[in-house]
Amino acid sequence: MTETRLYIDGQWQSGATTVENRNPSDLGDVIGHFAQAGAAQLDEALAAARRAQPAWWAAGIQKRHDVLMAIGTALMARAEEIGRMIAREEGKPLAEGKGEVYRAGQFFTYSAAEALRNQGDLAESVRPGIEIDVRREPVGVVAIISPWNFPVATPAWKIAPALAYGNAVVWKPANLTPASAIMLAEIIARQDIPKGVFNLVAGPGREVGQRLVESPLVDAISFTGSVPVGRGIAAAATANMTKLQMEMGSKNPMIVMDDADLDLAVAHAANAAFGGTGQKCTAASRLIVHEAVHDAFVERLVAAARALKVGHALDQGTQIGPVVSEGQLQQNLDYIRIGKEEGAELLCGGGRLERPTPGHYMAPAVFAGTRNDMRINREEMFAPITCVIRAGSYDEALAIANDSAFGLTAGIMTRSLARASHFRANMRAGCVMVNLPTAGTDYHVPFGGRGASSFGPREQGRYAAEFYTTVKTAYVAAGVPE
Repeated sequence: MTETRLYIDGQWQSGATTVENRNPSDLGDVIGHFAQAGAAQLDEALAAARRAQPAWWAAGIQKRHDVLMAIGTALMARAEEIGRMIAREEGKPLAEGKGEVYRAGQFFTYSAAEALRNQGDLAESVRPGIEIDVRREPVGVVAIISPWNFPVATPAWKIAPALAYGNAVVWKPANLTPASAIMLAEIIARQDIPKGVFNLVAGPGREVGQRLVESPLVDAISFTGSVPVGRGIAAAATANMTKLQMEMGSKNPMIVMDDADLDLAVAHAANAAFGGTGQKCTAASRLIVHEAVHDAFVERLVAAARALKVGHALDQGTQIGPVVSEGQLQQNLDYIRIGKEEGAELLCGGGRLERPTPGHYMAPAVFAGTRNDMRINREEMFAPITCVIRAGSYDEALAIANDSAFGLTAGIMTRSLARASHFRANMRAGCVMVNLPTAGTDYHVPFGGRGASSFGPREQGRYAAEFYTTVKTAYVAAGVPE
């Protein structure tokens, strides 16, 4: 692929510089060199978005519905093609890449329907002869900053509601997955929308990203990424009082109780811990296991981890692809070292793997004998590494699960309705799962967390309106009778 383009004010442009994109499954496979915007190009995109947004709002709900429905339908039809590119540039197994693109299409078709449901309210005034009309209007220009681990789905669940509610978009994708971003942008650019309503501006975070979040032309920022970057964005946005929505780190627990179905618990734990090479914000990196079943669970989990097929993302049968980059792999290996130094017992995995093609391959790792105060249980690793913590009771397990700066997802494996109900009510997380993996959420309901995991209104579902719109209350005096 030789695409090097940015999409600004309805035109494809070359960048000021380029970055190389290599396949993490095969480092000899250079996907291409991709455009990096300069400051002037970002400013051009912001100005274009500011000009175009009123016309997009004025186009009406039917037009926005039709455009979003067309985007979603195209994504679902091209799931194989775009999913293959995700697998090639991110290292996600092909089946997962295809599933991600199809889900991205569903975000757009759902938001298309929401565009038609953007209805207001009428209210009676406490004063005679006055009518009250409450309605939602677009917030304006939305800056979207998306991560590499879901390079199509995450921007889709931000771009779709932004457009559905009449906003203009300036999107900065992750530099590790530029080809997927261009493929999504091409589908959007083909639609009959005003020039400047949608803009793709790739570039380094310290330059383009910083300038974007500091711009007074931006009305709202939706960001998914790390806590340190999120804190920097929040500090930069404060000067302009810019509306913020941020999804950041996690340290998701899964509790396995003594009455759990162990086979199901192991299957769900392995899925949540190692799916997507552990590079998910919803990954289960803390497994809190009741002492009565601890040893049996750990033995089965280690067997399951060793049985996972690690290989080229496009190979049939691959269950775990490579880590996304050499830098990420080195960070993962550092956490393996840190865990050992802290006294945790590495039961399997944790090392670099050799495969027929050179790549960033790593064996899924299981630590046992860990404590919740260890760094490997406090910090988000974003790796195929999970840590087992022994607990003597449900109460202890819940206390350990809640002892975290984060609060995105959490799960419990139990046959007890009473424990499940108590967990749902008392687990301090934005999403709780009962007898399910911690990873895996639906597109029509809210997604987000507590603590350091999230800031601002929820993403997805009808709750997205809280971020992408502003509420206007109008008071109208009735005409004076003759």
